[in-house]
Amino acid sequence: MATVGGQISHVPMTRDEKRVIFASSLGTVFEWYDFYLAGSLAAFISKSFFSGVNPTAAFIFTLLSFAAGFAVRPFGAIVFGRLGDMVGRKYTFLITIIIMGLSTFLVGFLPGYAAIGIASPVLFIAMRLLQGLALGGEYGGAATYVAEHAPANRRGFYTAWIQTTATLGLFLSLLVILGIRTFMGEDAFGAWGWRIPFVVSILLLAVSVWIRLQLHESPVFARIKAEGKTSKAPLSEAFGQWKNLKVVIIALLGLTAGQAVVWYTGQFYTLFFLTQTLRVDGSSANIMIALALLIGTPFFLFFGSLSDRIGRKPIIMAGLLIAALTYFPLFKALTHYTNPALEAATAKSPIVVIADPAECSFQFNPVGTAKFTSSCDIAKGALSRAGLNYDNVAAPAGTIAQIRVGDTVVNTFDGRAGDAKEQAKTFEKTLAATLKAAGYPPKADPAQINWPMSIVILTILVIYVTMVYGPIAAMLVEMFPTRIRYTSMSLPYHVGNGWFGGFLPATAFAIVAAKGNIYSGLWYPIIIAVVTFVIGMLFVRETKDSDIYAKD
Repeated sequence: MATVGGQISHVPMTRDEKRVIFASSLGTVFEWYDFYLAGSLAAFISKSFFSGVNPTAAFIFTLLSFAAGFAVRPFGAIVFGRLGDMVGRKYTFLITIIIMGLSTFLVGFLPGYAAIGIASPVLFIAMRLLQGLALGGEYGGAATYVAEHAPANRRGFYTAWIQTTATLGLFLSLLVILGIRTFMGEDAFGAWGWRIPFVVSILLLAVSVWIRLQLHESPVFARIKAEGKTSKAPLSEAFGQWKNLKVVIIALLGLTAGQAVVWYTGQFYTLFFLTQTLRVDGSSANIMIALALLIGTPFFLFFGSLSDRIGRKPIIMAGLLIAALTYFPLFKALTHYTNPALEAATAKSPIVVIADPAECSFQFNPVGTAKFTSSCDIAKGALSRAGLNYDNVAAPAGTIAQIRVGDTVVNTFDGRAGDAKEQAKTFEKTLAATLKAAGYPPKADPAQINWPMSIVILTILVIYVTMVYGPIAAMLVEMFPTRIRYTSMSLPYHVGNGWFGGFLPATAFAIVAAKGNIYSGLWYPIIIAVVTFVIGMLFVRETKDSDIYAKD
């Protein structure tokens, strides 16, 4: 890209520009690596920082702190988006990588609850909030920076490299954890070795800072800054003027909301479904997901490049629609190939919950703190956590719920009673024995897992992710003018992915518990994807041929 007579002419990208774009993408991989560590090591974090409460509560608070990182991402988008539009892209995401890297590094040295008491979890949550804020500012900056360097006819391909970074960051974190865990052994890793992945992030920080110091400011932003055309108030201009706010809302409801649920379903809900519903052991499930990610990741670049030729909108809309239409058969096939014994038991000995409907709650619990203590909630919660299908039958008012497994009836109890703990032990023991007698497997039999077909299905789900996610960075960049681009594109992206996507596991579990069908949780991503498809088809305009250099 070169400037001739004050105008930017579109010329093929130089080797130096390619190196710059690769470098910015690599830095973003490291940010995602840092962000995912807390989720991957939640069990060890809960024992160290939250040991002042019982183990169940500790794990809940750990997950809550992980969710806090997602919740604050939109606020990071606002803070750093404003900074990026006023000061520049380069310096802003240099700041975000430093905040992310240092907060991750410090987690590795935080004293546990036994050493400093309540200050331990407070400091850990503070680090998570800093990580979420940094990540909220990172994506918009990296995507904008890359797009503003790329040739117009290759913008989709080059920004697709940024789209691979979340997957590669997750993959890198899993590899580092697996390598250290294998080398040290379980005992040493559980005692203190889990801190090493956090500590070694300082090396990634050093590399990232060095890389980003070599970068030059975006030529598009440099031009408008030299001409004095940068926004003095990006937030009020982006969200206070209807002509811009309208585009932000369309970007959220017609693009990123659906993209987020397809992404979370393909890369996160599948892991939850394998381990929690189908009872595949954690190591096997992680290997399956890792292999699917490895096979599917190049499709980010494929669809990004394809969007340069046929447009962004057709690919994203097709991904949303195909995913919505095929989720049910694909997840049922996943059950068939990973846990056929569960499929057979469900057909042979169906489960029925007989309960007073007034006693049954919609168990939506995104932060893991609510308690569901009615007999109906206890029955449905136990079956949902076990990943079991069941039908609902209404019972007279005031009836204590029962679970019928085939011809055997298991009585539940009122969790609000004084002897609830003792009754819970009896209930859990009786239910487990009844399910075992009916042929329900406590876990998937490794010998019965059809690995090739399971990986094929998981790869298809990842390819859906690449369809909706690969071209979206270029499209978001092309929707907004340069002067408020960083701010405008960051907010709908992080609201979509941090909130619509972040609520997916909790919402899906609540739907499964209410309906009794292990696949019913898929209605959440399906409905969001369909709504986004309709809004996108009606209101989102194709942006492939937009001249972002003219959008000051």
